[in-house]
Amino acid sequence: MGKDPRKPRGKMSSYAYFVQTCRAEHKKKQPEASVNFAEFSKKCSERWKPMSPKEKGTFEDMAKQDKVRYEREMKNYIPPNGQKKKRFKDPNALKRPPSAFFIFCADFRAKIKSEHPGLSIGDTAKKLGVMWNSSAAEEKKPYEKKAATLKEKYDKDIASYRTNGRVDTASSAAADDDDDEDDEEDDDEDDDE
Repeated sequence: MGKDPRKPRGKMSSYAYFVQTCRAEHKKKQPEASVNFAEFSKKCSERWKPMSPKEKGTFEDMAKQDKVRYEREMKNYIPPNGQKKKRFKDPNALKRPPSAFFIFCADFRAKIKSEHPGLSIGDTAKKLGVMWNSSAAEEKKPYEKKAATLKEKYDKDIASYRTNGRVDTASSAAADDDDDEDDEEDDDEDDDE
């Protein structure tokens, strides 16, 4: 199936707006000259990198406006039969909490990478999996406890998000404080051992 001509044009980045402006400047100065795309792109990149955030601000504002336009048009867009409409993802949506295994990985990934500097991402993950599977239940408990705490917090936040369309930051901050206290208690228990 070909591309639907009625589908909204994709959103442009701030850098894309900058390149578009450079192209317009170039055409104004040299309307007859052909452009070597690779060379032109390199020159644009060299101009973009040293720009201050204030100078880039104009292009970032353009990109933000275009993103709003794109999201508005995509909400109203109905694809032709046989094609699926991309599900709109709310940028404020909550991320699922990590599992005990992922919390464990976060703690040990740097150690594995330092012991085996040339290891690929996949091989690092395999090593972490072997470490997790060979760990005793007692060694896994702190990670499982932390994962359970994060899951509880997520469940409360997602319920708030579904009813209000946002997370109640006051209760979320209180839950974070509770998590910190739990962590301190865990540290005290570790010191006693």
